[in-house]
Amino acid sequence: MNSQIQQQVKNIYQLLFEMAAGNFTLRLQPDTDSKELDELADLLNSAAEKMELLIAALGYIKPHYTYQGLVQFTIILDKTFAIKSFSGHVPILLQYSADKLLEFSFGQIVAKQSIPLWDAVKAETASDPNAPAVVQFIFITSNQQLVPSYCTVSRLLYSNDIIINSITTVLQDMMPETTANLNMALHHQSDTVLIQNVREYILQNLENQLPTTSELSKIFNVNEFKLKDTFRHFFHTSIYQFYTGERLKKAHLLILQTSIPLKEIAFISGYNDYTNFYKAFKKRFSYPPSDLKRENGEDNNTV
Repeated sequence: MNSQIQQQVKNIYQLLFEMAAGNFTLRLQPDTDSKELDELADLLNSAAEKMELLIAALGYIKPHYTYQGLVQFTIILDKTFAIKSFSGHVPILLQYSADKLLEFSFGQIVAKQSIPLWDAVKAETASDPNAPAVVQFIFITSNQQLVPSYCTVSRLLYSNDIIINSITTVLQDMMPETTANLNMALHHQSDTVLIQNVREYILQNLENQLPTTSELSKIFNVNEFKLKDTFRHFFHTSIYQFYTGERLKKAHLLILQTSIPLKEIAFISGYNDYTNFYKAFKKRFSYPPSDLKRENGEDNNTV
């Protein structure tokens, strides 16, 4: 059995187990040297799709998924939609080297099922650069495994660069250890949905004051202690620290890739006082914002 067919058999095991656990979002890539395996992949994809639509139509909440943990990742594209940069989890998730990823356009890392959707998003971005899109792309790894993930696609302010943010799950290796880990994963599904929604809310409101945890718990109809505890469990930090860190990462990108004055970037990032922004930035990155070399070569001493 060659490695391609062996990997596809492994992927089939994974899909079947995920379907048994209630996760109908995974798909197989029918592209091997075995006609029988490709026909089976098409059949399983069809069954998973029909189950997903049926459960959604009936209004059921999906049962528990199995996974190792949430993975948050970011991909930055240039104006030609080529991959320009990415966070550290992307090479691990897609199983490519960092250097290899920089040779690709974004369309080369999504499965053929997602190409029409990506073309539509590109057209929408061109016609309305300020309109963010929230879509589900299916990424394809180097070993032809499919990874569905909901993504936000938006253009960076004052720049032609496009940012794609997402959070997805890293699934268990299905041969042979999944069964041993199943019980550990069963309680996570509702928590995953909750934390994904909280994270998206924070990312979409970075320019605004963060609500208190009491206010957030009311927004998401969850116990305040559970909200704080679950968020820390997934992200290993508090909600406020996550919010502050994301604002500073956004400021870091704006400094590198735009010519906006530093004081204005501080204000965009939610800091009314530049001194507070300076201190927070230096604490987060271990150097002041003025030390960054800007893309256009402008002097950072002018704030």
